[in-house]
Amino acid sequence: MPFLPSSAHPLPRHIAIIMDGNGRWARQRFLPRIVGHRQGVASLRRCVQACAARGVQALTVFAFSSENWRRPPDEVSGLMGLMGKSLASEVPALQEAGVRLRFIGQLNALAEGLQAALAQAEAQTASGQRMTLNVCLNYGGRWDIVQAAARLAARGETITEEALGQALSLACSPDPDLLIRTGGEQRISNFLLWQCAYSELFFSDRLWPDFDEAALDEALAAYAARERRFGKTSEQVQPPVQPQDGQAC
Repeated sequence: MPFLPSSAHPLPRHIAIIMDGNGRWARQRFLPRIVGHRQGVASLRRCVQACAARGVQALTVFAFSSENWRRPPDEVSGLMGLMGKSLASEVPALQEAGVRLRFIGQLNALAEGLQAALAQAEAQTASGQRMTLNVCLNYGGRWDIVQAAARLAARGETITEEALGQALSLACSPDPDLLIRTGGEQRISNFLLWQCAYSELFFSDRLWPDFDEAALDEALAAYAARERRFGKTSEQVQPPVQPQDGQAC
């Protein structure tokens, strides 16, 4: 039975996921790593559908980090090719489902053809209002903070917490309420360092291709059982505190 939110068991408005374990999933089956990445795309499709069905407003996934360029060239090339093919096959369904697609990261470092495909996918889904899917591609949390500070400095603006937050790549979305990492590792790996300051963390031993609706509901139930105080005491948190929304964009 899917997780059912209530006033006592709230739903996270924004979920962030580090999709870890594709390569290990393939290795366990004596398959090339790219096969694991293809299965990871299928798992992401299921997760997007499940999050939208449950009423999640935003889903942000770590698709390719700025450090992933250090992987073997054939794997990097395969990942970039898979990204292009996935856009062609997945965007029409996202558009029909009302899911807005946004790409976050140093996109200008990608091949021109892929950059054009990303821009087209964003344009095709721009009217989606059911849920926003942010795909972090060639992204790093430290880069995000540095580029935000540099942007403010170039404009001659004072660097404050509020101003810096509004200059970050995900300023259009509220900060993640829940950060999920699959694959058994328990670290955030330079992902959304600023935005996840108060996120609830959930670590799953499942490899990403095996992360299904039941695993998502397990994470949602764990989140619902936690008390979010944002620096206050338990007695002060009545009703549950919610952070402010992101800026409109």
